[in-house]
Amino acid sequence: MLLKAEQLAAHLERELRPLYVLYGDEPLLVLEAADAIRARARGAGYSEREVLTVLPQFDWGQLLAAGGNLSLFGDKKLIDLRIPTGKPGKEGGAALQQWCQHLSPDNLLLATLPELDWREEKAAWFTTLANAGVAVKLNAPPLAELPGWIAGRLRRQQQSADPESLKFIAERVEGNLLAAHQEIQKLALLYPAGKLSDAQIRDAVLNVARYDIDGLREALLAGDVGRLARTLDGLMQEGEAPPLVLWAMSEEIRSLTAIRAGLDSGRPVDQLLKEAKVWGARQNAVRRAVQRLDSGALEAALRHAGRIDALIKGIGQGNLWEECLRLGLRICGQGKLDARIPG
Repeated sequence: MLLKAEQLAAHLERELRPLYVLYGDEPLLVLEAADAIRARARGAGYSEREVLTVLPQFDWGQLLAAGGNLSLFGDKKLIDLRIPTGKPGKEGGAALQQWCQHLSPDNLLLATLPELDWREEKAAWFTTLANAGVAVKLNAPPLAELPGWIAGRLRRQQQSADPESLKFIAERVEGNLLAAHQEIQKLALLYPAGKLSDAQIRDAVLNVARYDIDGLREALLAGDVGRLARTLDGLMQEGEAPPLVLWAMSEEIRSLTAIRAGLDSGRPVDQLLKEAKVWGARQNAVRRAVQRLDSGALEAALRHAGRIDALIKGIGQGNLWEECLRLGLRICGQGKLDARIPG
């Protein structure tokens, strides 16, 4: 069974399975989900707990032994299995599949993994775990969904805020969900239950966003000028290397240029996306981006990227970060603005 993060609480109220798998890129959500399962297990009589961490040279016989070692007092046991790499290997995969063949109400296995890519999610050992128990994917919500996530957290502490205030918080905690959690808790300490004013939120919420290359690429494809500017400024403040920033932007531009050229020649977009290795949620973002950009704008952007590369190598004059912003504005499709930027 596959569950979303928000479905776990309702599931635990209804039942408790002998096997849970938690995986994702957001430590806060993984920790909260694990705590909820452990608390539910304690209430169901799983009073004994054994922690196993899969490090190099881990003996997978320990897992099977943990399930076979009965407590002297007949207590049920929770086995907390942590696989930091997300790769159990051939021996581990076989051990996990063997475990699934002999599930017992006396043992509850809680397996914690990092984020997995689509290949790992289709691996035999993982699909066996998910089919035998409950798998919960715990990734941080994207920026577009973050205001709703914050609103839900505020409701837990009997507080609320208007959409603009929620967006304000989201922009300042983007990429840092633990900081978002802390800022929300701080609002509960500072103010009583009820609707929070915009002034209260602005006074209390710090700018604790973390910016990364993936966020920059998302802003480019979405044409989100505000997020683009914030992300580039954040990357500069955090000391990110300009060559890496330019590489990420150039990769998106080259991909969009190839897809745009294919569309102009009458080829189907689905085939072009496949050839460009654009998968999943990125497909919709890329589709929208190529709709707003023509070949001329993309070719000018490639030339602009070449000039920035020369600046990085000490050739020419200009501010690297300002030029990266100007390049980003081209891809955001700023219409009249594009016309004022030389190609």
